[in-house]
Amino acid sequence: MEYRHLGKAGVQVSAVSLGSYVTFGGQIGDDVAADLMKTAYDQGINFFDNAETYVQGRSETVMGSILKDMGWSHETFLVSSKVFWGGKLPNQKGLCRKHILVACENAMRRLRVDFLDFYYCHRPDPNTPIEETVRAMSDLIYQGKVLYWGTSEWSAQEITQAHGIARECSLVPPTMEQPQYNLFCRQRVEQDYARLYGQYGLGITTFSPLCHGLLTGKHQNGPQQGTRATVKVQDAWIAGFIENRTKEKADQISKLAGLAKELELSMAVLSIAWCLKNSYVSSVILGASKTAQLLENIQAVEAQSKLTAEVLKRINEIVT
Repeated sequence: MEYRHLGKAGVQVSAVSLGSYVTFGGQIGDDVAADLMKTAYDQGINFFDNAETYVQGRSETVMGSILKDMGWSHETFLVSSKVFWGGKLPNQKGLCRKHILVACENAMRRLRVDFLDFYYCHRPDPNTPIEETVRAMSDLIYQGKVLYWGTSEWSAQEITQAHGIARECSLVPPTMEQPQYNLFCRQRVEQDYARLYGQYGLGITTFSPLCHGLLTGKHQNGPQQGTRATVKVQDAWIAGFIENRTKEKADQISKLAGLAKELELSMAVLSIAWCLKNSYVSSVILGASKTAQLLENIQAVEAQSKLTAEVLKRINEIVT
């Protein structure tokens, strides 16, 4: 396994990590989730990603039970939660101080840990002053309940504002951002955040390297049954997204599949390896419902060597 620094921070994360979105507590049984986490850990993955909104907290509960049963020392793994969607009542949603602090306690309880390694603001909150959010996150770090805090799907301007407030008020700035990044979604990581990597040492842990499954090539005839696009716990929009985008991207998907075959890689491994070739990416979060699928996708770490400058040029010509 390859390990990378989280931006300018000293902590090191595995180049690929395991996320629980849709799968844990929803699409798969708890026994399968345990097999996935053990396989990931045995393969050198040290970062497990979660959020309060994943299956209404059930995902964190499942992961916490597995962590307890495995008996791994917290020194050997990193676990995250994300705060924004905690419920329907007032103060159960957004990034006000009340919700941030309560959600952190809830996440620690469900995950059965004494602190969260990473804690993300899952979306920007236009109804809460950024200063209030930065102060709440800083307090959690001072209290030892969170080691690093970050953002997810924030704009470059919002991240810059958070850093400015932290500097002015002697608070802790965000260390990392968790954006979507894949061959079909590049703007934010490659352009919007470009100056932030050098200016703030921003680390990024990216999600959806396969663009919700489009970049596996499985959905060329529409959403494939049994995948996260069709499970009942999934947001209904993904099935429509896949159906529409598969038609729109059919030619590009076909050409990428041909290139992957030429390189003797699966399309999924090619797509994940491409994400890893971006030196600003700290970790690519993988989703999996089967152990074989996870083991295959982990091969992307070694597959980076096949993505030469010439191959990367060909990929870029296909997708742009």
